[in-house]
Amino acid sequence: MKIKNRKLRSSFTYIMYLLAGAVVFLPIYYLLITTFKTPAEATASPLGLPKSLNFSNYSKAYSAMDYPRAVSNNLLITVCSVIIIILISSMAAYVIARSDRKIFKWMFSIFMVGLIIPFQIAIIPLYKIISGMNLMNTFPGIILIDVFCINLPLSIFLFRGFIYTVPIELEEAAAIDGYGTFRTFWSIIFPLLKPIVSTVAILDALAIWNDFLTPLLFLQDPNKAVLLQEVYKNVGPFSTDWTSFFPMLVLATLPLVIFFLIMQKSIIDGVVAGAVKG
Repeated sequence: MKIKNRKLRSSFTYIMYLLAGAVVFLPIYYLLITTFKTPAEATASPLGLPKSLNFSNYSKAYSAMDYPRAVSNNLLITVCSVIIIILISSMAAYVIARSDRKIFKWMFSIFMVGLIIPFQIAIIPLYKIISGMNLMNTFPGIILIDVFCINLPLSIFLFRGFIYTVPIELEEAAAIDGYGTFRTFWSIIFPLLKPIVSTVAILDALAIWNDFLTPLLFLQDPNKAVLLQEVYKNVGPFSTDWTSFFPMLVLATLPLVIFFLIMQKSIIDGVVAGAVKG
């Protein structure tokens, strides 16, 4: 009787997994097959397979989005932002984690407020600040917002937690050898932060690449538009040609998918290392 109950539970579990997988896979399936259909096929049979693989939708989307320019804009913003975030958040987290002074504890509390309060409520002050600094329609303005207003608090939180797992005896030995704080951090501590650096880099890269609101508000120059802005421009006010729109979505997310597939081992290693050491 117990064996039968176990088999029933296992079968029920597998069925639930299959249903959950189907729910997740169905939108992706619908998105991909629609990119190869004509408008008539997409209307007549939304979930049916196309009669033939029509790659002309991708070529049209590639041209309409000015894909190479949009990708280069995304890469510039994402790479610069991630590098600055890693440099600043790692140093800030190190000071907060190792110092006993109350001012740094207060600073950490202030940073954590950024995790609670969404930056969208400060859009109007941000707009005035960026305008006053003459950074409207510039990549440095977008990078400043992505770094200091959106992604820095979480990065500091992750770095701080990981730094606590690094033995302080290493720093004491470095001090005996005459190392200063700055040299100790970059020569000894930072190389040990490779797992969390990879994790922070991936999480922030995903967030910045998918950021639509910030470029929409602060980049009005068409030549500086990012991928999601190009996708948004091709959405009609009253109707949308899904066979043209879906290929744009695929092209916009394709670099992210490739990046995640390459870096997924690093993010898994970072999470596992933090769990084991913690």
